Amino acid sequence: MKHRINPLRTALGLALALSVCGPLPVALAALATPGPQAVDSLPGESLYQVQADLTDQHGRQLQWSALRGQPQLVSMFYANCHLMCPLILENAKALQKQLGEDGARLGVAVLTLDPARDTPEALAAVAADHRTPDAWRYLRPEPDAVRALASVLGVRYRFREDGSINHTSVLVLLDAEGREVARSEVTGIAPDPAFLQQVRTLLAAD
Repeated sequence: MKHRINPLRTALGLALALSVCGPLPVALAALATPGPQAVDSLPGESLYQVQADLTDQHGRQLQWSALRGQPQLVSMFYANCHLMCPLILENAKALQKQLGEDGARLGVAVLTLDPARDTPEALAAVAADHRTPDAWRYLRPEPDAVRALASVLGVRYRFREDGSINHTSVLVLLDAEGREVARSEVTGIAPDPAFLQQVRTLLAAD
């Protein structure tokens, strides 16, 4: 289940997302080339190479690359989802709980696919409803960055006529530099044991 990203994944993933989800003229804006310092300091396989402005559930603004520095469990969801998205949150919560004291060393970031509706207040309400740890980050990307982030995270999505979103339900494990280490498709509340072990291994090596 362990996956390493090759340098072409970002470009190929974006092309796939565009073909599945339809054209979005501003999508490439979120893939603007980072400055020389960012290029030099980030590994070539780091997902944090993507330039994206985010706002968390408390209204604080940050860059996608601000998650750098500790292993992260990352997923994408939307607040009005009442089927798979709650499972994603509960699965991640159960996984972190099973890590025991090591769970505090794993960052958790949940990015919305629906920035038009998912205001910081809406994201804070989800956090409260699911009683997730205070350290979790619920993040609202700027609209022109959603597709780029979904692409590098391997999340495919499509808006339906009723306003719901058909999307990949997955947890992605990133190392402290933003490189993908493993991923787990979410099908229920219980974490995948093999994925849990990969998280343990990463934390032990960090």
